[in-house]
Amino acid sequence: MSSTLQACLPITWPRSTLDAAGLLALADLPTAAYRTALTGTSCLLDMFVLCPGLHKQQRAADLHKCEYPACAAMTSGYVFRVENPAMVFFMQRVGLTGHLTTLAVSPQNQPGSSWWRCGFIATFNVGATTSIPALTYGLAVVLTPLTMSFLFLRQECWALTFLLLLILVRAINVLVIRARATEGWKGAREKGNSDILILLSQDRWLRLKGAVNDVKAVTSGQWLRESTFIESSLVTGATLLVYFDVCLAANATLEGKVVLIALLVCSAALLETANEYNSSLTMYGRVVKVEGKPKLYARRLVMAEELIKETGRRDWAEGLGMVNADVRKGLPIM
Repeated sequence: MSSTLQACLPITWPRSTLDAAGLLALADLPTAAYRTALTGTSCLLDMFVLCPGLHKQQRAADLHKCEYPACAAMTSGYVFRVENPAMVFFMQRVGLTGHLTTLAVSPQNQPGSSWWRCGFIATFNVGATTSIPALTYGLAVVLTPLTMSFLFLRQECWALTFLLLLILVRAINVLVIRARATEGWKGAREKGNSDILILLSQDRWLRLKGAVNDVKAVTSGQWLRESTFIESSLVTGATLLVYFDVCLAANATLEGKVVLIALLVCSAALLETANEYNSSLTMYGRVVKVEGKPKLYARRLVMAEELIKETGRRDWAEGLGMVNADVRKGLPIM
């Protein structure tokens, strides 16, 4: 009889806990690093965007996978390489295999981004289609103060301490990124416009147009200079602080842990959405964006011949090895 009654009773689940909820902050997500590369720097508002992997922000300089593509100025014939890793990362995002993608670089509408506004300026410089990244980034910024207010009212001291330490870690990384992302050597200033062809890996071809000085700003020199001993020490201390913070999160109540998990997951989703819909690169007061639709070519040679005809010179194509140097125009090249 007792066994029959037990079979009729609803199932009782064992008591569950979220003691390791803070470990979510250690997830190796590149979301924060992607944001840094696309905006060219970091602003103080970023310290309120708390997403997993926030302590990996300094890895933004490695997102280009150590690729330095060859390129040639079709206006002068000079052959060189794109040395700016953030620019290479952006081209890897927008480039398509077998297509020629045209990019345009121009000065920002609002030069001299402030410490607080650069996250929004980076999305408002390329038109109305950027309302999605601006909105999602704004929600990610607002979400943290709202969560902290809720935890304060609920007297969730340990969960609130966890968030405050994450904000401190984020602030340290922001300050270091801003210190490293200063415009350094970009070569001598020149007049006129530039039109360069870039040969990216996996047969992705890009054409970058703009003023010579603007093109130099986003392609040459360093993006993030090497860290000083003090900067490196601060970043190391901030990283260790994240691991220590995870230990503190275990002291929070179950309700506090659920709120922390929700904040980290939602912030990551919002920032990832902002990155996905951000179709431009902002750097040193310039904006790089895609112009028109990528054009498909059956062969790279066809693209080379078309550009040679358009520019009226072939030395740049010979320098890139796209055509044979000993064959004159009008005869078979390959």
